[in-house]
Amino acid sequence: MQVHVGRIGKPHGIRGEVTVEVLTDTPQERFSAGAVFSTEPTSAGPLTVETARWNKDILLLGFEEVNDRNRAETLRGTRLIFETDSVASDESESDSWYEHELIGLEARVGDQTVGKVSALNPMPAQDLLVITTAAGEEVLVPFVAEIVPEVDIAAGFIRLVPPGGLFDINRKDAE
Repeated sequence: MQVHVGRIGKPHGIRGEVTVEVLTDTPQERFSAGAVFSTEPTSAGPLTVETARWNKDILLLGFEEVNDRNRAETLRGTRLIFETDSVASDESESDSWYEHELIGLEARVGDQTVGKVSALNPMPAQDLLVITTAAGEEVLVPFVAEIVPEVDIAAGFIRLVPPGGLFDINRKDAE
Protein backbone atom coordinates (compact mmCIF):
# COMPACT_ATOMS: atom_id res chain seq x y z
CA MET A 1 0.00 0.00 0.00
CA GLN A 2 1.23 3.50 -0.77
CA VAL A 3 1.07 6.20 1.89
CA HIS A 4 1.85 9.88 1.26
CA VAL A 5 4.26 10.89 4.03
CA GLY A 6 5.61 14.25 2.88
CA ARG A 7 5.68 17.04 0.33
CA ILE A 8 8.92 18.65 -0.79
CA GLY A 9 9.14 22.40 -0.34
CA LYS A 10 11.85 24.87 -1.25
CA PRO A 11 15.58 24.14 -1.47
CA HIS A 12 17.74 24.86 1.57
CA GLY A 13 21.34 25.84 0.94
CA ILE A 14 23.48 25.01 -2.09
CA ARG A 15 24.11 21.29 -1.54
CA GLY A 16 20.66 20.07 -2.60
CA GLU A 17 18.83 19.82 0.72
CA VAL A 18 15.09 20.48 0.65
CA THR A 19 12.47 21.41 3.21
CA VAL A 20 9.72 18.85 3.71
CA GLU A 21 6.13 19.27 4.84
CA VAL A 22 5.72 16.23 7.09
CA LEU A 23 2.46 14.30 6.62
CA THR A 24 3.18 11.42 9.01
CA ASP A 25 3.07 10.95 12.76
CA THR A 26 6.41 9.11 12.73
CA PRO A 27 8.92 11.27 10.84
CA GLN A 28 11.94 9.80 12.67
CA GLU A 29 11.03 6.34 11.35
CA ARG A 30 9.92 7.35 7.86
CA PHE A 31 12.71 9.79 6.99
CA SER A 32 15.77 7.92 8.26
CA ALA A 33 18.94 7.59 6.17
CA GLY A 34 18.53 4.92 3.52
CA ALA A 35 14.73 5.23 3.24
CA VAL A 36 13.57 5.05 -0.38
CA PHE A 37 10.49 6.93 -1.56
CA SER A 38 8.40 6.71 -4.68
CA THR A 39 7.27 10.11 -5.89
CA GLU A 40 4.41 11.97 -7.52
CA PRO A 41 5.22 12.85 -10.21
CA THR A 42 6.98 9.55 -10.80
CA SER A 43 9.59 11.25 -13.00
CA ALA A 44 11.11 12.87 -9.87
CA GLY A 45 12.06 9.61 -8.19
CA PRO A 46 12.70 7.27 -6.66
CA LEU A 47 14.54 9.25 -3.98
CA THR A 48 16.83 7.80 -1.30
CA VAL A 49 17.34 9.74 1.95
CA GLU A 50 21.00 10.49 2.56
CA THR A 51 20.62 12.97 5.43
CA ALA A 52 17.75 14.05 7.65
CA ARG A 53 17.89 16.85 10.19
CA TRP A 54 15.63 19.35 11.86
CA ASN A 55 16.13 23.11 11.62
CA LYS A 56 13.78 24.47 14.28
CA ASP A 57 10.45 22.87 13.29
CA ILE A 58 11.38 22.23 9.65
CA LEU A 59 12.58 18.87 8.38
CA LEU A 60 15.51 19.13 5.96
CA LEU A 61 16.30 16.14 3.76
CA GLY A 62 19.26 15.44 1.52
CA PHE A 63 18.79 12.79 -1.15
CA GLU A 64 21.50 10.66 -2.77
CA GLU A 65 20.13 11.60 -6.20
CA VAL A 66 20.25 15.38 -5.54
CA ASN A 67 23.56 17.19 -5.14
CA ASP A 68 22.85 20.83 -5.94
CA ARG A 69 20.28 23.56 -5.46
CA ASN A 70 19.17 23.53 -9.11
CA ARG A 71 18.15 19.86 -8.96
CA ALA A 72 16.52 20.45 -5.55
CA GLU A 73 14.42 23.27 -7.05
CA THR A 74 12.98 20.86 -9.64
CA LEU A 75 11.58 18.72 -6.80
CA ARG A 76 9.43 21.49 -5.29
CA GLY A 77 5.88 20.20 -4.76
CA THR A 78 6.85 16.55 -5.22
CA ARG A 79 4.94 14.17 -2.95
CA LEU A 80 6.94 11.50 -1.13
CA ILE A 81 5.27 8.09 -1.05
CA PHE A 82 6.18 5.33 1.38
CA GLU A 83 5.50 1.71 0.44
CA THR A 84 4.12 -0.29 3.36
CA ASP A 85 3.11 -3.92 3.72
CA SER A 86 0.16 -2.96 5.91
CA VAL A 87 -3.18 -3.26 4.13
CA ALA A 88 -5.17 -1.33 6.72
CA SER A 89 -4.57 0.93 9.67
CA ASP A 90 -2.92 -0.64 12.69
CA GLU A 91 -5.76 -2.38 14.50
CA SER A 92 -4.23 -1.53 17.87
CA GLU A 93 -4.95 2.10 17.06
CA SER A 94 -8.66 2.00 16.32
CA ASP A 95 -8.81 5.80 16.14
CA SER A 96 -6.10 6.17 13.48
CA TRP A 97 -6.68 6.31 9.75
CA TYR A 98 -4.66 7.06 6.66
CA GLU A 99 -5.74 10.01 4.53
CA HIS A 100 -6.66 7.79 1.59
CA GLU A 101 -9.08 5.86 3.83
CA LEU A 102 -10.98 9.04 4.75
CA ILE A 103 -11.19 10.74 1.34
CA GLY A 104 -14.53 10.08 -0.31
CA LEU A 105 -16.41 9.19 2.88
CA GLU A 106 -19.83 10.78 3.30
CA ALA A 107 -20.00 13.36 6.08
CA ARG A 108 -23.25 13.04 8.01
CA VAL A 109 -24.88 15.16 10.69
CA GLY A 110 -27.46 12.84 12.21
CA ASP A 111 -28.92 11.01 9.20
CA GLN A 112 -28.42 13.94 6.81
CA THR A 113 -25.47 13.89 4.41
CA VAL A 114 -23.78 17.31 4.42
CA GLY A 115 -20.90 16.54 2.06
CA LYS A 116 -17.90 14.33 1.42
CA VAL A 117 -14.41 14.26 2.88
CA SER A 118 -12.13 15.69 0.19
CA ALA A 119 -8.85 16.07 2.11
CA LEU A 120 -7.11 15.83 5.45
CA ASN A 121 -4.95 18.78 6.48
CA PRO A 122 -2.40 17.87 9.15
CA MET A 123 -1.96 20.79 11.54
CA PRO A 124 0.19 21.25 14.66
CA ALA A 125 -2.66 21.21 17.19
CA GLN A 126 -5.05 18.83 15.42
CA ASP A 127 -5.83 17.63 11.93
CA LEU A 128 -8.60 19.25 9.90
CA LEU A 129 -10.99 17.37 7.65
CA VAL A 130 -11.94 19.22 4.48
CA ILE A 131 -15.62 18.55 3.79
CA THR A 132 -16.88 19.52 0.34
CA THR A 133 -20.61 20.24 0.39
CA ALA A 134 -23.04 19.55 -2.46
CA ALA A 135 -22.78 23.26 -3.35
CA GLY A 136 -19.01 22.86 -3.78
CA GLU A 137 -18.08 24.81 -0.66
CA GLU A 138 -15.22 23.59 1.50
CA VAL A 139 -15.73 23.43 5.26
CA LEU A 140 -12.81 22.78 7.61
CA VAL A 141 -13.79 20.48 10.47
CA PRO A 142 -11.46 19.81 13.41
CA PHE A 143 -10.77 16.06 13.44
CA VAL A 144 -11.38 15.52 17.16
CA ALA A 145 -13.59 12.95 18.89
CA GLU A 146 -16.03 15.58 20.18
CA ILE A 147 -16.87 16.74 16.64
CA VAL A 148 -16.20 13.50 14.72
CA PRO A 149 -17.36 10.78 17.13
CA GLU A 150 -17.76 8.06 14.50
CA VAL A 151 -15.67 6.98 11.53
CA ASP A 152 -17.00 3.92 9.72
CA ILE A 153 -14.68 3.10 6.84
CA ALA A 154 -16.58 -0.09 5.92
CA ALA A 155 -19.95 1.71 5.73
CA GLY A 156 -18.39 4.71 3.96
CA PHE A 157 -19.23 7.58 6.30
CA ILE A 158 -18.17 9.78 9.18
CA ARG A 159 -20.65 11.16 11.68
CA LEU A 160 -20.28 14.79 12.74
CA VAL A 161 -21.56 16.67 15.76
CA PRO A 162 -20.55 20.15 14.63
CA PRO A 163 -20.83 23.22 16.81
CA GLY A 164 -23.58 25.59 15.75
CA GLY A 165 -22.76 27.57 12.63
CA LEU A 166 -19.75 25.51 11.53
CA PHE A 167 -21.28 24.81 8.13
CA ASP A 168 -22.57 28.41 7.82
CA ILE A 169 -19.45 30.33 8.87
CA ASN A 170 -18.22 31.20 5.36
CA ARG A 171 -21.56 31.38 3.58
CA LYS A 172 -22.48 34.76 2.16
CA ASP A 173 -26.20 34.26 2.87
CA ALA A 174 -25.44 33.62 6.57
CA GLU A 175 -24.44 37.26 7.09
